[in-house]
Amino acid sequence: MTELTAGDSAPDFTLPRNGGGTVSLSEFAEKSVVLYFYPKDDTSGCTTEAVDFTGLASDFAAAGTVVIGMSPDSVKSHDKFASKHSLSVILAADEEHTALEAYGVWKEKSMYGKTYMGVERSTVLIGPDGKIVEVWRKVKVPGHAEAVLKAAQSL
Repeated sequence: MTELTAGDSAPDFTLPRNGGGTVSLSEFAEKSVVLYFYPKDDTSGCTTEAVDFTGLASDFAAAGTVVIGMSPDSVKSHDKFASKHSLSVILAADEEHTALEAYGVWKEKSMYGKTYMGVERSTVLIGPDGKIVEVWRKVKVPGHAEAVLKAAQSL
């Protein structure tokens, strides 16, 4: 599996989303998109990250940027997560892992000596032309949303 880098075309996707309906990358042509990939709804790091992105939503909007979070959780799980934490970001449900694999973030991970497949916390900033501007891998949550916002504002 090849890892995407700056300059690559961002793979399009259409996935079910929280609140009903679907979300597609192509529906945001002419806008920048922050696509952040996270392992699981309602876990501490993922909650902090989603709350941080939600807190900066108006700044992202002012920069002409849409924020989409994506995990392998179901829409029902996303709806509960968004409601519980008053999230305003779009949450895409990729239960089949098609977009997660296309973006190279569905990886073998290990914890307590066991290996399993899961999401490597990553973020991709996609420019209005559909090309990847920047990729953050193995994201550490504190300060991450602010760093992504700074990059989005510079476009």
